[in-house]
Amino acid sequence: MTTAFDGGRLGRYTTRNRVVMAPMTRSRAYGEGASPTQLMAEYYGQRAGAGLIITEGTQPSAVGQGYLNTPGLHTATQVEAWKPVTAAVHARGGLIFAQLMHSGRIGHPSLHGATPVSASPVAAAGQVFTAEGPQDLVTPEPLDEAGIQATITDFADAARNAIEAGFDGVELHGANGYLLHQFLSTNANVRTDGWGGTVEGRIRLVVEVARAVAGAIGADRVGLRISPSNPFNDIVEDGHRETYLALVDALNPLGLAYLHVGEGPDTEFTPQLRERWNGPLILNPYTPGGWTGPEALKLVENGEADLVSYGALFLANPDLPERLAAGGPFNTPDYDKAYGGDHTGYTDYPALTAAV
Repeated sequence: MTTAFDGGRLGRYTTRNRVVMAPMTRSRAYGEGASPTQLMAEYYGQRAGAGLIITEGTQPSAVGQGYLNTPGLHTATQVEAWKPVTAAVHARGGLIFAQLMHSGRIGHPSLHGATPVSASPVAAAGQVFTAEGPQDLVTPEPLDEAGIQATITDFADAARNAIEAGFDGVELHGANGYLLHQFLSTNANVRTDGWGGTVEGRIRLVVEVARAVAGAIGADRVGLRISPSNPFNDIVEDGHRETYLALVDALNPLGLAYLHVGEGPDTEFTPQLRERWNGPLILNPYTPGGWTGPEALKLVENGEADLVSYGALFLANPDLPERLAAGGPFNTPDYDKAYGGDHTGYTDYPALTAAV
């Protein structure tokens, strides 16, 4: 029986275990031009015991930024600033992928001086936190054909930058209501051209971005995260099962490193995705009102997933695989210190042993 503490293949890599650190926005990119800092290197280095670290959402372009103090991978300064982060993880034997996240309509002009972009001019309900405090989300500019092609290029260029910065690969963020998910949805994407209107049209941007990024750095260094039926950030997905089965069918020939499923309320759909997808599957299970705990390890043992990703517990437990193997104890996350701030609630969570 395979367990979560056995190694496994993930694209071109062999992981040390099957416990994945899920991407979590921490809003501490205080370096020049939305660049990582040495504190971020310490944070990720502490968690190098994961089978794979997936970074916080990292914008592939300036207009892709949706929150304060999130890092980018679209300038030379940012690339150089990421190098100590990847080096810290590799020094401890870890693997680290950069999550490329274009926030689309979830953002505000005050963050980058431009109107956010999306599939259609449909504003999301809600607010975003800015330097001036919470502000209503604005109506985005719909991407025209040239804008779509430029966005695809931005993702590919950011992936090349990630490899230059020392990352082992990238994860494309197609979940949680951000740009790629907006194109997949039926309320944020009301286009009638070839980038919407039908299932084939709505999945097209995700497929084209994946193809371009795979062409840039190799498909075996590229993963994709999806979250079917997740309404976060005002997303509606009518007929989501048809959409995601078509997406998986279109992606299978590319030979991507993995599919990362952030499970939504339709948990009965996950086994269908598992069966349809040809490659490794990482599962972040649906845990409404709580967080993923030790019980999720059985997902690997039962063959429901190849790897399992942890968010909140990795935030508070830098040595999470060791703690899971020991059955605990587990530090409790302090959400008051989850976003922004200094080292407190970031790099000061204690490990079981002195050496992390």
